[in-house]
Amino acid sequence: MRKPFAFILISGLLMLQSCNTKRLLKQNSEPVLLASGFSFTEGPAADKEGNVYFTDQPNDKIYIWTWKNNQIRLFSDHTGRANGTFFDKDGHLVSCSDDKGEIWKFSADGKSHEVLNAGFRGKRMNGPNDLWIDDDGGIYFTDPLYVRDYWKNFRQQIPEKNLYYRDASGHITLLDTFVQPNGIIGSITLKKLYVSDIDAGKTYVYDILGTGRLSEKRLFCEMGSDGMTLDNKGNLYLTGNGVTVYSAEGKKIRHIPVPEKWTSNVTFGGRRDKVLFITASESVYALPLNVSGVK
Repeated sequence: MRKPFAFILISGLLMLQSCNTKRLLKQNSEPVLLASGFSFTEGPAADKEGNVYFTDQPNDKIYIWTWKNNQIRLFSDHTGRANGTFFDKDGHLVSCSDDKGEIWKFSADGKSHEVLNAGFRGKRMNGPNDLWIDDDGGIYFTDPLYVRDYWKNFRQQIPEKNLYYRDASGHITLLDTFVQPNGIIGSITLKKLYVSDIDAGKTYVYDILGTGRLSEKRLFCEMGSDGMTLDNKGNLYLTGNGVTVYSAEGKKIRHIPVPEKWTSNVTFGGRRDKVLFITASESVYALPLNVSGVK
């Protein structure tokens, strides 16, 4: 039986590394534990109002945090074991649902879905993990391999772990191959795409040259990441041991501890898009910042 939500304020100040850049945190701000009692939280994505949807993958559920009343409610209890999520330009939640190696698009009420992708060249995907959607409706997504105990009769059909692009018409292109690609985030404004190769301990950056077209990847930093997000200053937020913030130039400028075994993912939401929403193991947290997310 899942434990009830626990709403508490975490005591103690954040231990942050000093830097000369603009202060990210509001004065005396602390991370707030919004809820706990999940199995493993992942995939946060904010809608146009700043409400954040997140997954509890082992329990096959997606929840919504409504920031105005600080309430969490169930969105869907049939998600295809959703992991990473993102909203398309029409306001539909799109998920990497790895139960059958698919990408889903949910209805507004979460009661139905459309399968956008069920394989590549007739073969089952390993397990789509994280995604980012561009302004043309195209989906960049990572496809590592984490064999799940809930998979039945699984047989790996694609030996590589790849980065793909699904265009608005449904055509899928293989863009690059990694050791174990995981977190991904892009920016229409910055024209950049970031992809983490978590097992290699590296994060790469691409220039977005056009619809589904990328430059050669460049090493951004020597750190892998489960999930990631960007702020409007071009800073990149990586996860794993808490949250680590890198400047646009790839310099480590902050480390934000999170009191959980593993920090899986982050996104911006809440009031004026200035709240960092953090999924971490059995819990979810929120941290007000002086910066906002970037489109």
